[in-house]
Amino acid sequence: MVHSWGGVLLREAYFPKLVVVLGITVAVLSILMLPADVANRQACKRAVYSGACALTLPMKTLWLVVYIIDAVLVFLVIPFAMFYYEGDRDKSVGKRLKSALIWVVASAVVCGLILGILYALIGKVDFTVRHLSSSVQAFPNPNQFSAFTSGQPCIAPLTRQCSANTAPANSQTTWTMRATFPEYVVALATIVGSVLFTIFGGVGIACLPLSLIFSFVRRPKAVITRSQYIKEATELGKKAKELKKAAEALHQEERSGNKGRKWRKNVKAVEKELLLLENDMNALEEMYPQGEKAEATWAFTVLAYIGKLIFGIVGWGGTLMNSFLFNVGLILLCSISVIQFCATAFAYYAQATAAQEIFGHTLQSLRGIKYLYKYNVFQYGFVALAILTLFYYALFGWRKRKPTGRFQLSN
Repeated sequence: MVHSWGGVLLREAYFPKLVVVLGITVAVLSILMLPADVANRQACKRAVYSGACALTLPMKTLWLVVYIIDAVLVFLVIPFAMFYYEGDRDKSVGKRLKSALIWVVASAVVCGLILGILYALIGKVDFTVRHLSSSVQAFPNPNQFSAFTSGQPCIAPLTRQCSANTAPANSQTTWTMRATFPEYVVALATIVGSVLFTIFGGVGIACLPLSLIFSFVRRPKAVITRSQYIKEATELGKKAKELKKAAEALHQEERSGNKGRKWRKNVKAVEKELLLLENDMNALEEMYPQGEKAEATWAFTVLAYIGKLIFGIVGWGGTLMNSFLFNVGLILLCSISVIQFCATAFAYYAQATAAQEIFGHTLQSLRGIKYLYKYNVFQYGFVALAILTLFYYALFGWRKRKPTGRFQLSN
């Protein structure tokens, strides 16, 4: 991961790097807590006395602590790091900190209002239960147990009111109680994570292997001649000069204070052209290796494509810090959904655990969102998106599309 960090300001981004490492650590720990929860449950399964489970780890408290930290990182710390890292470098550190704090506080106020309103209005759980009752009888009574039969399991005159199997339909009722605030925060974070996990996970699980296969198929298969290399390098040099002039013009507009919508649109266009130009430069260097060990370089290029096909290697120094921060936020949100998905899919494995209590009983009974999990909306959406992506990529992904940017290798 360290070797994948890129950007001109890499050595200065110590705080964002710390946030990235912390976020990845929390995400990994949250995933590993499910088997720890199962092991913690097994620790007191065969205890002699009934209070043995009270001496094990307080897993429910640990779950809530981890996911509260998860929510704080996603909604407060990571946005602050992104705003600070992407701030204007011409400003002082104090002004950049002030600007980042203003944006984060505004975002926190909006999120807090939404969370508070939802918790006040619909922050309750509705458990479906059966109301069972029974008459009383004097004890001891010699005929107390002999009178019970399969048709008469209860003490008269309540013939069936005490049996959950034979109780009438009108005995079913709803037990409503207020959810705790930490559990409600985890539930809403799970909803957001489930939506993202359905979209990115469903598309990615089909797109990633196919994209690696097509990247391997389209790899450079032969070394170009020196004349071809000079021709392409000259074209890239001309395009780089044009791009430099455009960037200088945008920098002058920025200094003059003219940073409107048109300026931001032009900045995005220049960034896109720069990315395409860098890709062209890397492709040209791969097709014409230079140096004293050109043959070895070409061999390593081929091996790199094979390794990418098998392991999906991240580009060396090609990921900017803001991309890392954004992706870590997605990972943290989706990790909650992954735990809920595993606790549901492996219900027998996770039975009687704190995870099943939070993500099973409470989440599936929470007012307003219980139907999303009762009818497995996210699971069906995940599978549907994976199938659609698989068919779309199989039909159209093999085609080599024409680049959209102006700065491209000449044919």
